[in-house]
Amino acid sequence: MKKEDAVLVVSFGTSYNDSRKKTIEAIEKTIADHFHDYEFHRAFTSRVIIQILEKRDSIAVDGVSEAMERLFNQGIKRVLIQPTHVMSGEEFDAMMEEMRPYEAAFEAVAVGAPLLTSEADYERLVRILADDTKEFDAEGTEIILMGHGTEHSANEVYVRLAEEFKKQGYSRYHVGTVEAVPSLEDMKREVDRTGAHRVVLQPLMIVAGDHANNDMAGDEEGSWKSVFQSAGYDVVCRLKGLGELEGIRESFLEHAKMAVRSLTLK
Repeated sequence: MKKEDAVLVVSFGTSYNDSRKKTIEAIEKTIADHFHDYEFHRAFTSRVIIQILEKRDSIAVDGVSEAMERLFNQGIKRVLIQPTHVMSGEEFDAMMEEMRPYEAAFEAVAVGAPLLTSEADYERLVRILADDTKEFDAEGTEIILMGHGTEHSANEVYVRLAEEFKKQGYSRYHVGTVEAVPSLEDMKREVDRTGAHRVVLQPLMIVAGDHANNDMAGDEEGSWKSVFQSAGYDVVCRLKGLGELEGIRESFLEHAKMAVRSLTLK
């Protein structure tokens, strides 16, 4: 029997194949396994990543508009879109913009929330990350989570997350960004005040891609690792994308399940 419902998981994408399998594909599997009666599709918002994968690896991935076109041509009537974005920032906005011209072509389209949307999302993420890094949460060690950062107003999620760590009693956790604020310099000032001798760096991104491998853990002067090592800290780099954590995958699934209630799915 032909399926009339589809789930489309939308990610920024990554050219790091190993990390993609452990993160994006793991999230996709969690969602696809739950919505097993639905047609499953994937889309990336980064055209650059799509082109790299096609040219280098002969891997074809749709953009959002191509995916919506494909679903329409397949006779899909209802679409559940679940982004794997951390926030409702530029990539989320771009996804919505690409999706909107196709919305009227379907009986119903529902969009799940990004990772950090409600107060409960922040509380849950702190618990997930604190549990994942608990072996490092000890006197003399500070844990820094490196987000991407954006000029978009959604950048406030990083400050809000840092406040939630403190609120829950995790005083050794810091949240910074590569391309916005709080910056690396802000992180350095915060850590210097603690008297710690060791720093743990971990990406606050769905995948451990270019930013994690180079800006965070790279050997070049100016990387987060190099800056802290030059200041005399012992540095531990954890190249682990958020998508590797079961709790994160379950969070996205919960958002998809909440969104699906607005569809008249059978």
